[in-house]
Amino acid sequence: MPGRGLTAGEKSRPFGREKRIATVHKGSHVSTIIVSRRGLLASVGALAAAGLAGCNTTQTAPAAGATPAPAPVGYRIASVVVDTTPLVGQSGNPTAQWAQDALPGALAQALSSHMAPGDPSGGTLSVVVNSIYLGGGGPADPDRMRGVATFNGQQIPIRTTSTWISSPVDNALVEQSNQNRVNALAVSFAYLLKKKLRRA
Repeated sequence: MPGRGLTAGEKSRPFGREKRIATVHKGSHVSTIIVSRRGLLASVGALAAAGLAGCNTTQTAPAAGATPAPAPVGYRIASVVVDTTPLVGQSGNPTAQWAQDALPGALAQALSSHMAPGDPSGGTLSVVVNSIYLGGGGPADPDRMRGVATFNGQQIPIRTTSTWISSPVDNALVEQSNQNRVNALAVSFAYLLKKKLRRA
């Protein structure tokens, strides 16, 4: 299947859900998430944040005898902002929306040991996704995602790839297959960013 940006009008489905406080600016593809430590531990394995549009979750008190979450290690991330606005012009929707849905959860999981929601000493991690390319399949033409992360004034360019192998199921369910490929790119992007932040 040749690489392409998906056309407008196709519908996307949420990739996952994690417990968080979220603020969304509709129409701009910009979302801010502040993930609770307790909710973060409970949602390890969830790679996307679905329901970002208009979802405000009230934090509940921890149960009696519950083990407190460990303190963040090293650098502290108080909040995460994901901006896929450039992607709308490059790939269109639903590709941009899939990335918007998948990245917050993927980042929260990859960087869970550094999340410190609301910590005044923590910084804001801002991620801008500039392009997504869904290749023809296999190592010779992998899927690609490019973007820039900014943390504590430092800009970190990210270029990540994910290899997709076509199957009969993918050919029958093209939209679901493409969304899964974007989700895989979001996970790859998040873990590559984690490595680069560790070296910074």
